[in-house]
Amino acid sequence: MGSTRVNFRLPEELVEKADIAAEVGKTNRTEIVKQALLAYFEEVETEEGFKEAVVDLYLDDEIGFDVLKSVIGRQDAESVRASKTLLEDGEELADDLAELS
Repeated sequence: MGSTRVNFRLPEELVEKADIAAEVGKTNRTEIVKQALLAYFEEVETEEGFKEAVVDLYLDDEIGFDVLKSVIGRQDAESVRASKTLLEDGEELADDLAELS
């Protein structure tokens, strides 16, 4: 997995705590923030509402398949993609039939 430089603001108190945790853990601030984000995602990704919201984002073309797959897993993502294709084909067929009437 590659890395991307990000720039964001945090309350000074959190930065100080991250620096202390980094010093105690003999690591750096980036590693502390990375581990905190990983723990957060591990927790939130187990919530059904979160997964449903991610599927909705995919169905609305707001995120790509790879993002969907990274959140809900390959097998479930493949099922969602197949369902999306069926829905899109059904909508197209309905539109075509409506034009004929």
